[in-house]
Amino acid sequence: METVSENRCFGGVQGVYKHAAKTTGCDMTFAVYLPPQAEDGPVPVLWYLSGLTCTHENAMTKAGAQAWAAEEGLALVFPDTSPRGEGVADDEAYDLGQGAGFYVDATEDPWAPHYKLYSYISHELRELVVRNFMIDEEAHGITGHSMGGHGAITLALRNPGLYRSLSAFAPIAHPTDSDWGRKQLSAYLGDDETKWAPHDSVLLLGETGWDGDILIDTGANDQFIELLRPEALAAALAETRTPHMMRLQPGYDHSYFFVASFMEDHVRWHGERLG
Repeated sequence: METVSENRCFGGVQGVYKHAAKTTGCDMTFAVYLPPQAEDGPVPVLWYLSGLTCTHENAMTKAGAQAWAAEEGLALVFPDTSPRGEGVADDEAYDLGQGAGFYVDATEDPWAPHYKLYSYISHELRELVVRNFMIDEEAHGITGHSMGGHGAITLALRNPGLYRSLSAFAPIAHPTDSDWGRKQLSAYLGDDETKWAPHDSVLLLGETGWDGDILIDTGANDQFIELLRPEALAAALAETRTPHMMRLQPGYDHSYFFVASFMEDHVRWHGERLG
């Protein structure tokens, strides 16, 4: 593991690191924030998964999460959104290929050799950060924005016990019934739609449920709200009687100004549940 940078931040350390990932078959960059409490021993951690076109850097620099994480004693992990580099497949469209891994393990060419974000985040990167940083082995929460919100919910629902707390910002909630989803799932997983269902929050809730509560914020003025399908997620949460707080925030759009505005609520939410 190579240290790219480390900076003092709210009494803790914001670092950026690079390693040769076996899962994706290429170098992967990620960021870790360690709060000042990590100087005394392992701390709980909140994973933040970013959206389309993003890298590890977007939320690290724009969301303002470190200030609240320092108060709560939470570490933060910001993974990249896809494999990158020479020899890694890409597409001219912004919503497919590099920057758009969609948190699945691709099975179709040309994506299959590298696009394994589901396994990379839930297994390889998790083991790496626990081994190399003062991070608790079990007290993990997860959140994310847009494509990352989709990733956060699906990873949590599919892996009972791996994450103890869950939230999302404007998640792509029903990708099997949205143009933000059908395009990517068919490219990465093929045309058999039965293989898409394990990556759809609405469908997963009915199959696996969630042993906890969920916080979800979406901007009422989100320019992509028709692609996000929050109404389908609200119906699934109600039908499965899943404890939740789902809020439409008046006047807010899909940008990081929206994410930053409600980041404190989400960090506090995870802090309460992770202890």
